[in-house]
Amino acid sequence: MTALANKTSSRRRLLLASDRSDQSSELASILQSVGEVDTISTLDLPDAPAGDLSGIVVDINLRSAESVQHVRNKLQAEAYRSIPRLFVLADALHHGSMQAWALGATDTISRPFDAQGILQRIRGAFPDTQGYDATDRGKALNRGVEAAHAVMVKIFKKLPLGVPLKFSDIVEAENKILKAIKHSSLREWLTTVGCHHTDTYRHCLFVTGFAVAFAQHLGMREDDQRRLARAALLHDVGKAFVPVAILDKPGALTDEEMSEMRQHPRRGYDALAAQGGFPPEMLDVVLHHHEFLDGTGYPNGLAGDQISDIVRLTTIVDIYAALVEKRPYRLQFTHAKAFAMMEGMSGKLDQQLLQAFRPVPFGYY
Repeated sequence: MTALANKTSSRRRLLLASDRSDQSSELASILQSVGEVDTISTLDLPDAPAGDLSGIVVDINLRSAESVQHVRNKLQAEAYRSIPRLFVLADALHHGSMQAWALGATDTISRPFDAQGILQRIRGAFPDTQGYDATDRGKALNRGVEAAHAVMVKIFKKLPLGVPLKFSDIVEAENKILKAIKHSSLREWLTTVGCHHTDTYRHCLFVTGFAVAFAQHLGMREDDQRRLARAALLHDVGKAFVPVAILDKPGALTDEEMSEMRQHPRRGYDALAAQGGFPPEMLDVVLHHHEFLDGTGYPNGLAGDQISDIVRLTTIVDIYAALVEKRPYRLQFTHAKAFAMMEGMSGKLDQQLLQAFRPVPFGYY
């Protein structure tokens, strides 16, 4: 065991509650490298947790109504309210993920287990309380904004010069972005981004902040939050190939300029596809985030079920961000006005997703 593990194990005590005793031994051994682990049956969950408990890991059959109800009855008690909880998912099915978040999950992990990934999630979900620094929240926010800004520089400054953008650049930034929004707030993210970045950068970072906050609001598992963060961060990569005079024009675009602007989804897609290494859903968002359900969008005029869920979600946050941002040629719209305008696009946007998004930015604008 490493010195770091020895150091943290004296501070972090975990409870592994399982109704899968035959499958939890591997998880228990992983957890032991970051803390002391007590393994019990979920039937033996105490009415109140031990005072020195750092967090609880729950490994149950989330399709069993009996198991879910028993755990819910225990964890909804006042004594458990402040205890972080990490749930184990048997697979990637949406049902299990939603059950976990409904039970108050702080985070989720999935089988098959990735030991290093789990340890990172444990350290994030169950902080080493003796080493907690109240300034960590501000530091995480600044690191997240700086990481996102660094990606913008690579997109808009270096990519047009032929310097390749790597998928690993996005993954490195996404970790810091998710942590920043999770441990501070959407309000703080938007305030910081709004103060320090130019129009094109600011829009991309607003969209990223809204997308991550929306994913967390929907209770998406962290892997899906990461996928959405990546897509949002990259959605306007094609604007790197649009003349700056058009991007930064302080007034309305001419028809010729608008035609040039409308080339950015295809140019971004072509650049990333030619380079390789980017997941299909990221390329999907880059190419199709201006498509509408009624077929009136661009560049391919997709309609209905041809438009994926991740694109529908990104389109909503992209439009909302554009409406509530300050622009040189107009003031930003209020939250209420932006939503009224988007509700008027009923045939173009997924209205169920739009209504689910409504509370996410509420109170900021």
